[in-house]
Amino acid sequence: MALKLSLKPGEKFVLNGAVVQNGDRRGVLILQNRASVLREKDIMQADEVTTPARRIYFPIMMMYLDEASASKFYDEMALRITEFMGATKNPDILAECVSASRHVLQREYYKALMAARKIVDYEEKVLNVASGVHSGGDAG
Repeated sequence: MALKLSLKPGEKFVLNGAVVQNGDRRGVLILQNRASVLREKDIMQADEVTTPARRIYFPIMMMYLDEASASKFYDEMALRITEFMGATKNPDILAECVSASRHVLQREYYKALMAARKIVDYEEKVLNVASGVHSGGDAG
C-alpha cells in the first residue's frame, strides 16, 4: 500500500533516518513500500523532552525512527509509561498508555507514537488549564 505525503514548501521530514526537505513549492511524494516517515511537526528534539508525557513520546519516536536500536529505548519508555499511569486517573489517557505499550510490544511503532501524541496533547491541555493559560478566545 502506497503512502502519499503532501508537502508544504520547505517542509522537512525524516525518511528512514535521513532528514529530507521539500523545495520551494508544494510537492507530493508517494512511497511505494514500507518506510519510517515522520513529519517535522511530529519530530521532537532531545532538548524538548521536558515533561512526563514527552518522556514517553521521545523513546517511542526513537524506536520508530531506528527500529534496529529499539531495544535501547524500550526500558526508558516502559518506565515513563508506568510512572505516568501512576500519576493520572483519566481512563481515556490510561487506555492510550496501554495502547502505546501494546503497539510497542507488537513493533507497531507508528501506532504507538500516535497514542503517545494523544498523551502529550492531554498533558499540554491539563498543564495549560492548571496554569490558567487557555489557548484561543478572549481573556477579558
